[in-house]
Formats: sequence, structure tokens, C-alpha cells
Amino acid sequence: MDAATASLTTLGAASLLVSYILMMIASWKEDYAWGLCTLFLPPLSYLYGLARLDKAGEAWLVAVLGMVLIWFGLG
Repeated sequence: MDAATASLTTLGAASLLVSYILMMIASWKEDYAWGLCTLFLPPLSYLYGLARLDKAGEAWLVAVLGMVLIWFGLG
């Protein structure tokens, strides 16, 4: 693994972490139950984000960016 691949993969993973944190913030602001579901069931948070793109759209954008960076890093 060269430096560019490692950098892209690391930045992608960091972007996914940031998107999860943004998704948690959006879900806690929406409802207490959604916040708990996001905390304990992380994949459910992205389903919440799809349902509420008006409130969690930026988190989805950061998640897609992270996945693209990981894809370029591993590809």
C-alpha cells in the first residue's frame, strides 16, 4: 500500500466517522428515540438520514464523499 492509497483510505474513514457524528446530532435534535437508535444501531442512522434528507442531508453528503474516497483508495 503506497502513501496515496493509505491517505485516501484514512480520509475516507475519517469522513465516514464525521458523517456518523453529524447523523447522531441530527437525530438527537429530531427525537430522543431516534437518537438512541442511532447510538446503538449505527446502520439505522443512515436509514433515518434517507427518510429525513431535509435535516440530515449534509451528513449523507459527507458519507458519500467518504465512500468515494475509500473506493478511490482501494481501487
